[in-house]
Amino acid sequence: MIARVTVRLKQDVMDPQGKAVLAALHSLGHQSVTNVRVGRHFDIDLLPGTNAEQARQALAAMADQLLANPVIEDFEITVEEGASR
Repeated sequence: MIARVTVRLKQDVMDPQGKAVLAALHSLGHQSVTNVRVGRHFDIDLLPGTNAEQARQALAAMADQLLANPVIEDFEITVEEGASR
């Protein structure tokens, strides 16, 4: 089973890195871009046979404890059952 935790700044938190990327894209001629928000993701391999709901609960705990700063960031969890690398 493969899980992905995507972490992004909350919508009301200013994203200076996103603004820098937006400015760079505009300088390269990509004027149709109106906003950029930068985030990060974690691909996490789980043991075969892991229960998907228990995995989501464990991943949420991981995100709360380490992967995201819950004061300024939100996270999203996706789990691909049966997937492996």
